[in-house]
Amino acid sequence: MAAVADAWMPGAGRVECSFTPEGPFHGGAPRAVWRTTESDPAALTARATAERLDSEGRTAHLVWNPLTGETVQLLPATAPASGELPGDGTDHAHEGRTCVIVAVVGRAQEPFTDGPLTGVEAILRWLAVWEVARAWPPGPPPPFATPVRDPAAERAWGRSGHFGASQVPGSAEHGPGAIDVHRLLDAARERPRARLSGPRGRPAPLQEGQEGTAHPEAAQGALSESYALGR
Repeated sequence: MAAVADAWMPGAGRVECSFTPEGPFHGGAPRAVWRTTESDPAALTARATAERLDSEGRTAHLVWNPLTGETVQLLPATAPASGELPGDGTDHAHEGRTCVIVAVVGRAQEPFTDGPLTGVEAILRWLAVWEVARAWPPGPPPPFATPVRDPAAERAWGRSGHFGASQVPGSAEHGPGAIDVHRLLDAARERPRARLSGPRGRPAPLQEGQEGTAHPEAAQGALSESYALGR
């Protein structure tokens, strides 16, 4: 069981956040919701993106640049990102024992799982501390939002695991696009890819004062094969 001390992800940078949550979590299955910032990961750092979100009155728990592995945190896992997951007149950001929003620096039309996933295993390990199941209950997210309601996907929202923002009940958001959830959740088994360039040959940005970004250690032990991706 996670403790208050686990509210901040180990190794993540912090961005001072002016956001104030509107009440507590309501309880239920813990989950993580992945969205894209619709910005270029080769041009923007996670910190710059997080600071921009805060300046716009927006927020997320984590902002992650998959090219560099840089991860920064704005909110603790104990605080809801109020107003960030609206749908059907409900603020779904308050649902669950926790509902961690991961904002990926990238674009929905260019699935971020097509490139490096530097640092994702550290994120998944931290989410596991909060008992977020390493599963994608509604199945892979669609390439774009659809006005057609999917009752099966909406029922899946009641289960613990990972979701795309487009899969939140009543959401009009189209991110994170058609990502490869198998590759994302099973990142520890994959051989590291050389980070020579970003998607489409763009160079990956380096952090100020750094010559590179260290790769977090891969999780020990084999991962479960049961991702519960079916409906």
